[in-house]
Amino acid sequence: MNRRHFLKTGAGLAGLTIAAPTLARAAAMTMRFAHFAEEGHPANIAAKQFASRIEARTDGAIRVAIFPNNQLGGPPEQAQQIKLGTIDMGLPTQGQLDKYDKAFATIELPFIFNGPEEAFPILDGPAMEWLSPLAERQGFILLRNWEYGFRNVTNSVRPINTPDDIKGLKIRTPPELQIQASMEALGAVVQAIAFPELYLALSQKVVDGEENPVAVIYFNKIYEVQKHLALTRHVYNNMIHTIGVNSWKRLTGDQQAIFREESRNSGELMRKLMADSESDQIDKLQRAGMQITRPDLAPFRAKMEPAYKRIADYAGEENVRKFRDMVDKFRKT
Repeated sequence: MNRRHFLKTGAGLAGLTIAAPTLARAAAMTMRFAHFAEEGHPANIAAKQFASRIEARTDGAIRVAIFPNNQLGGPPEQAQQIKLGTIDMGLPTQGQLDKYDKAFATIELPFIFNGPEEAFPILDGPAMEWLSPLAERQGFILLRNWEYGFRNVTNSVRPINTPDDIKGLKIRTPPELQIQASMEALGAVVQAIAFPELYLALSQKVVDGEENPVAVIYFNKIYEVQKHLALTRHVYNNMIHTIGVNSWKRLTGDQQAIFREESRNSGELMRKLMADSESDQIDKLQRAGMQITRPDLAPFRAKMEPAYKRIADYAGEENVRKFRDMVDKFRKT
């Protein structure tokens, strides 16, 4: 081999050596994770932990890009994008997923849970076993229940201490029949407004009030445009860490196991952050000028039969009966 040929060949090999790391980096998979929580919300903190651990545990083979605060569309659009694969994963609630299978609507029966000590084991156990196969048929893999919380009513008109105090108030709800039915059973005039438009609608008095978990009210600064908060805890729902079926199939079996483990870890983090911070957030809302009431919930619960009937008509009586049986069985154990 002459010197010229050796140098030419060596240069080619050197080029291959330099290119190899570039090719390895190009092979890394980036998955898009969209959700509707504000950047400081525990959901986004949990999502960032999930992304960091996935990248670390897959040695950089999978990276997760997070899009919080409805950057890629509102909650219904995000759920549809997960199904279609235009985003890989998100945090839909049962209210978004019941558009694909009505069984999810049963989770939001008003006043069905007495507290998280009932909600968590039921939703993580028998309810997840029931709903996961139904979701997969619709294009969703349910990884783990995260948190969202018990919903409470705010308004700019008057304090709420009895059901009659809600009567006649114009209340914004998401486009979810279960929540609408619970408010209408109390005499509210319900208007569905997309979440990204909620703050403006409240500030312009398009509606008198809204209902959401305490963390949403706090992190989205609802206190700036609402004077009264009633801790009604009328409906519980949670975010469910969900990945599209087609995105799931791109993962190896080992990677799928890592995703489930880290989703569980991040979900537990979010639950802890929410539980640890709620009392402090209520105090901060009060210091910010909100008047807080803690009504006796028994009279509110007593007015829910019309809501239960409407939800059964929507979700199916058999589905409602199945879920109520799960709750009753848990309480008897």
